[in-house]
Amino acid sequence: MRLIVALCLLTVAVPPPPSYRILVASESGDIVTELSWNGTALAVTKVVPVGLMPADIDGPHNVAVAPGGSAWYVTIAHGTPYGSLWKMNADNDSLLGRAQVEMFPTTIALTPDGALAFVANSDFHGDHPRTNVVTIVQTETMSPITNLPACDMPHGVKVNHAGTAVYVSCMNSDEILEIDRQSLRIKRRHKTGEGTGHATAPASGPPMQHGTAPSAAHDCSPTFVSVSPDDRRLYVACNHGNTLQVLDAASLELVKEIPVGAGAYNVEPSADGRWVIVTNKKAQSVSLVDDGTLTEIARISTSKTLPHGVAYSPDGRWAFISVESVGADPGAVDVVDLTSRTRVASLAVPRQPTGITILPVTE
Repeated sequence: MRLIVALCLLTVAVPPPPSYRILVASESGDIVTELSWNGTALAVTKVVPVGLMPADIDGPHNVAVAPGGSAWYVTIAHGTPYGSLWKMNADNDSLLGRAQVEMFPTTIALTPDGALAFVANSDFHGDHPRTNVVTIVQTETMSPITNLPACDMPHGVKVNHAGTAVYVSCMNSDEILEIDRQSLRIKRRHKTGEGTGHATAPASGPPMQHGTAPSAAHDCSPTFVSVSPDDRRLYVACNHGNTLQVLDAASLELVKEIPVGAGAYNVEPSADGRWVIVTNKKAQSVSLVDDGTLTEIARISTSKTLPHGVAYSPDGRWAFISVESVGADPGAVDVVDLTSRTRVASLAVPRQPTGITILPVTE
C-alpha cells in the first residue's frame, strides 16, 4: 500500500511539458538553437541550420514569431550581395519562403495580423552617412512590397499592439521614426540626441519634431525601440548615452530619461506592463526597470560579457537573455527570475547568440 501511494505521489509531481520553446540565433554559426525551460534548467531541443553560403558565414541576427505561432522568421545578414528574411515552419523548422531585403538586415517586426514584416537594414559596413531603408515584406508570399528610405543606420523596429504604427530606431542619425501602417510612409520623426555628427536625414519626409529632444542634449545612438503593452509609451535604448528614454507615444515628448548600464542595447517591456528590461552590452548586466515608477530597481549581472536580447516567458515569471560570444568562448542564454530579481540559470550557446524570442508549442 505504501509503495502504491508513493508511486501516485511521484506521478502527480511530474511537471507538465513546456508550453513554449526559446529560439536564439547564432550570428557566427549560421544556426538557430531551440531551447526548453522546465523552471530549473535550460536544455537544447534542436539546432536548425540556416544560411546559403557553405564557404562563408551568412550571419543570422534576429528571430521573430508569427502571431499564433505557425511560423518563425530569421534575418540573414549576408548574401549575394544582399541579406534576406527567411520564413520557417514552426512545426518542423522547414523553410517556407525567403525574401531579399537589403544590406545587413538586423531586426524584424510583424504586424498583429501577421500580414507584414518590417525589416531594418543597418548596413554596418557600408559608407556613411547614407540613407538606409526599411524593407516591408508581404509574409504570405514572402514578397517585398517596398524599400522605404528611412535614416542613417536603422537598427531596431517594432510594431505597436494596435497595428497602426511602426517605430524605428536610427543609430547614426540619432532619431526615432514613426511609420504609418496604412500608407507605409514615415509620419513623424523624433530627435533622441545630438547624434554622431555623421548622419544625414532623408531629403524627403516629414520634418523633425521640435522641442522633444532630451533636455540635456547628448549623443543617444538608439539601438532599439519597444512599445508598452497599452501602446502609450515608447522605450528607447541609448547605446552611447547609457540611458533608457521613455517617450509619450501620442506626442513623442520625453517622459523621463533613466540612467542604466553602459552600452544600453536592447529593451523590452513585459506583457503585464510591470517591468522593462534593458541589456547593458558594455557593462555585463541587465537593468530591471519598474514601469510604474520608471526607476531602475535592480542591475543583474550576466554570465558572459556581452548581453544582447530579451524574451519573456508567457507567464511573466522568467526573462531569457541572450549573451554574445567573445572569441572561442561560447555565448549563453541566461534566465532571470523576475520574482527574486536574480539570475538563476545559464546554458552555453555557441557562435555568438544574438536575437532571441519565444515560440509557443502547439498541440
